[in-house]
Amino acid sequence: MAEREDLYRLQGAVQIDDAYLGGERSGGKAGRGSENKVPFLAAVSLTEGDHPLRVKLTPVPGFTFQALWDWSRQHLAPGCTVYSGGLACFNAVTMAGCTHQPTVVGGRKPKDLPEFQWINTVLGNLKTSLSGTYHAFAFSKYAFRYLAAFAYRFNRRFDLTTLPQRLLIAVIHCRPRPERQLQLAEGS
Repeated sequence: MAEREDLYRLQGAVQIDDAYLGGERSGGKAGRGSENKVPFLAAVSLTEGDHPLRVKLTPVPGFTFQALWDWSRQHLAPGCTVYSGGLACFNAVTMAGCTHQPTVVGGRKPKDLPEFQWINTVLGNLKTSLSGTYHAFAFSKYAFRYLAAFAYRFNRRFDLTTLPQRLLIAVIHCRPRPERQLQLAEGS
């Protein structure tokens, strides 16, 4: 699923946000510094009518300028306009030929930010999907796969009757891999 998603780039108006999978461990660091949290980028491209079209959910090593620049070159089409919450590293999208429109969130609640309605909705649906399906899993080990599966289904939601056929086609187009590689949890 992740390989199929890598074929597409987000274009037009794109909402982007930093997010984390996982929670705090007892006795560990609190907040964003928790060892159990996996950082990932969530981005959604919008139609001209401001409805969600495609989503990208990608684990990143951290929210640094370099990580965002690498991500932008791979996942954003040049010329798109990126709307973000103003995290400094999001300025890296300009290096990939995109326009950046930051909005300082300043502790406001998602309901008070209509300009980020769709990215917040996607993140809420992701959280509900993961908590309803997987009662416990190692976020650092499986984040890549679960995020890719959610994005694959989301991006093909307009024609659900063809989803099984499209999955079969994706499996057929996968290159052969040794069993050792299939047993690895992280993407390669």
